[in-house]
Amino acid sequence: MAGDETGDGTQARFLDDVSVELVKHSASDSDVLWAARVSTAGEQSLEEIGKDPARSKGLINFLMRDRHGSPFEHNSMTFLVSAPIFVFREFHRHRAGWSYNEESGRYRELRPFFYVPGPERRLVQEGKPGQYVFVEGDAGQHKLVTEVMEGSYRASYAAYREMLEAGIAREVARAVLPVGLFSSMYATCNARSLMHFLSLRTRNEQSAVPSFPQREIEMVAEKMEAAWAELMPLTHAAFVAAGRVAP
Repeated sequence: MAGDETGDGTQARFLDDVSVELVKHSASDSDVLWAARVSTAGEQSLEEIGKDPARSKGLINFLMRDRHGSPFEHNSMTFLVSAPIFVFREFHRHRAGWSYNEESGRYRELRPFFYVPGPERRLVQEGKPGQYVFVEGDAGQHKLVTEVMEGSYRASYAAYREMLEAGIAREVARAVLPVGLFSSMYATCNARSLMHFLSLRTRNEQSAVPSFPQREIEMVAEKMEAAWAELMPLTHAAFVAAGRVAP
C-alpha cells in the first residue's frame, strides 16, 4: 500500500500483508523416520538418513494417525516474520517448542510501517463470542477504516518523533505507538510445534477440529505452512490426512 511523509522526512508505509521468510532449516521427512526407528533398530536407525523417505510413507502416516508425536520434533525451522504487534501478542501464546527473538523499541528507533486491512479483509463481526462470523464490509466501512487508521498512525508516530527529538528515551517514547505497528522477529520451531500452531491458527475445511483464528495471524500461518510443506511434503500430507491435528 502507499505511504507518505511523516513530517520528519521518514516515509510512512501502510501495509495490508505480512511477510514470512524461512531463513534457516534442518528439516526433512527422513528426520521423522530415523527418530521413530531408533526404538526398534537402535543405532542402525541412522541408515534411514540416506534412504528415500517416500518408501516409508506408511510409517509417517501411522505415527501421525496414532499421535506418536516425538519423532516429529527432531528437526528445526527458523522464520523471519514481519507483522503487526497485535499478531505477535497472539503468536507468543505458543510457547512449547518455540523460541522467539523480536526487535526492540528500547534499542532502535522504530520505523513507521503500519497495518491497514486490505479490501478483501472481512470487517464486520456478527453473532456472539463462540458463534460469531465475519462478513464483508461495504465501501464506506473500508474507507472509514483506512482513513481513521492512517490518521491515527500519523498522529502517534509524530508524537513518538517529537519526544525522541526532545531527548526522551526510546523506551519511553514508544509508549504512544499502536499495536498496528509492524515489528519483526525470528521464530524457531520444530514440525510438531508448527503443526499445533497451524491447527489453531488456520481455518480449513479439512480440519477435524474447527478453529477461528484472527485473519492476520492466519496470514502468517499460511505462509509458514507453505514453506514447511516444501521441506517435509510427506509429513505435511499426513498432517492434512489426519484432520490437521498435531500428533
